[in-house]
Amino acid sequence: MMVIPITDNDIKYAERILLPAGCSFNDQRKIFIKNLTTIDLQAVPGSGKTTVLLAKLLILEKHLPFQDGSGVLVISHTNTAVDEIKARIERYCPRLFAYPSFVGTIQSFVDQFLAIPLYANLYKRKLYRIDDEIYEENVYVPSKAQGWLNNNPYNKTKVLYKSRLNENDELTFGFDYPGEFPLKTKTSDTYKSLLEMKQSLRKSGILCFDDAYFLAIKALRKYPIFKRLMQRRFRYVYIDEMQDMDKHQYELLEEIFYDDGRSRSILQRIGDKNQAIFSGNVIKLEDFWDSTGRQVLNIDGSCRFSQEIANVVQCFALLEPRNIDGKSLHTSVKPHLLIYTDDTIKKVLHKFTDIVRSKQTSGKIPVSTGNVLKAIAWRKSADSEGKTIISDYFAQFNESRQRATVDFLNLKHYILKSKNKNLGKQGLGPIRESILNAFLKILRYENICDSNGRHYTVRSWLYFLKDGYNDIYFEFKLKIFLWCRSVYRGNIDDAYLEIKQYLPGILQKVFNKNNMSHETQDFIDEDADKGNITNDSAGGAYNNDINNIYRCDDLEVEVGTIHSIKGETHTATLYLETYYYGEYESERLAECFKGNKVKGSEGKHVKESLKMAYVGMSRPTHLLCVAVHENRVKSYLNEIPDSLWEKIKI
Repeated sequence: MMVIPITDNDIKYAERILLPAGCSFNDQRKIFIKNLTTIDLQAVPGSGKTTVLLAKLLILEKHLPFQDGSGVLVISHTNTAVDEIKARIERYCPRLFAYPSFVGTIQSFVDQFLAIPLYANLYKRKLYRIDDEIYEENVYVPSKAQGWLNNNPYNKTKVLYKSRLNENDELTFGFDYPGEFPLKTKTSDTYKSLLEMKQSLRKSGILCFDDAYFLAIKALRKYPIFKRLMQRRFRYVYIDEMQDMDKHQYELLEEIFYDDGRSRSILQRIGDKNQAIFSGNVIKLEDFWDSTGRQVLNIDGSCRFSQEIANVVQCFALLEPRNIDGKSLHTSVKPHLLIYTDDTIKKVLHKFTDIVRSKQTSGKIPVSTGNVLKAIAWRKSADSEGKTIISDYFAQFNESRQRATVDFLNLKHYILKSKNKNLGKQGLGPIRESILNAFLKILRYENICDSNGRHYTVRSWLYFLKDGYNDIYFEFKLKIFLWCRSVYRGNIDDAYLEIKQYLPGILQKVFNKNNMSHETQDFIDEDADKGNITNDSAGGAYNNDINNIYRCDDLEVEVGTIHSIKGETHTATLYLETYYYGEYESERLAECFKGNKVKGSEGKHVKESLKMAYVGMSRPTHLLCVAVHENRVKSYLNEIPDSLWEKIKI
């Protein structure tokens, strides 16, 4: 392969686009940008690892497509991360976002390049949808399995919703349930009926996310040429936030693009081992990084926060970072330890906003509409009664409101969610997508399918209207545009009422539906008054819409889990301790609060708690607050250094 030289002038070009005027990459970062071999990049939180990756991509784009017709593959874990990449560099390097290159999530890569092609080959038809919620809407209880499901020691819901077809088309559990499938006898009526249910869902084109990975594994086993073709297409492969990959995702990418060191592709994995946080039974990757023998480059120093925050965060690092020094130019603010009691736990959020406001008054936090204030906690539920979880601080916390999903509770939620997206560059597109997805859900509630008995997609629905109901088609498209414009301008209620009034008419005209089902009616009418502001007893308020928002005067704090804020940067972060397997963070990690290091070898739960605390506490640029109960820190409160923490009793 032709070697692509990356020069200092190339790096200066990237600096002009990505960095503030007068700033430049240091030698450590330049070494990574120029490196075009298979390596791992380890970087501390806020060190700009995504920025140096973007610099490399900006430079490589000038050579796309490469002489052999190949391109670049960029994979991240979330749509948010992919959107950030596009927002920052798409206008400078359009060829990076066109064939033969691909920028997307691990799920979209698996879907597009493995699952969907194999599905088309097996069933000679297009797949309908890969989505957990749509899949679960269509799961049913086979009559011959009903007795066993009701009486077996396994959870009925687990068997129904977590059953998968493996690469040999046998029943197994999904990747987050590593145990054996409970039915061993494949000739029993129960097994065969569950197998038939799974096969019928797959044949109808309704897949969950796990199904796509099992199809991908099947594709690689059945057609080895898949691997060779992808290696030929993608010369350079970059995996951002590698620590967020699950074990099955890691193994799939390694098989395709590392190939035991034989791959034609150059694979670079970018991330931070200390941020490999835990999720249920999923095995994260902190150990896999050290097992491949690849060269490791490092990026030291956090550009996100000051040295005051770095001094605290470093105490919670499980694996020794090379250098987490705070390099930020922000005004220094010492982390705050908020000490509450049973009587004052509901006042923690209010106190947090008081501190933010006082720091704004003193000029240590900017007064800006772009400020991001978040309160985060690990546990949404506890394994013992009466133990503190996130809702004890914020009673209105609703897990469903923070899910990244395309399928929502009701019609109003679809509209509200589209409004909450960053619409600047995307225009009306996200709003149109949300409204059409809401309409498709109504068709599913009404059991309305196409001529092949399949649920409509956006494309098939519009084609159906255009072919058979031309006048209604043009009217529908005009209505969609007008509703999108209303939402874009902030007229949510007007758009909602117009859509609500329009729906019965189109169902009657096209499908002769004179009455909608109760399910559909509930979907349209439910929670129509969402968005009202309700006062609470602590002097603040919560915004009862699709987000978990605590509001106090002019400040809004979004409340969520640590998992929901992975990769984010906040102006100020409030970390709320919660109960996990017998202890709270202030008990299990007491030494860290005192400024000492704790080794993960002291126990599995210590290791897990360290990782969660490290991720959660490394989000803010200006202010870190941590809430702990007075009784849990009383015994060592005097040992917590004043040089590290400002202690405030609520």
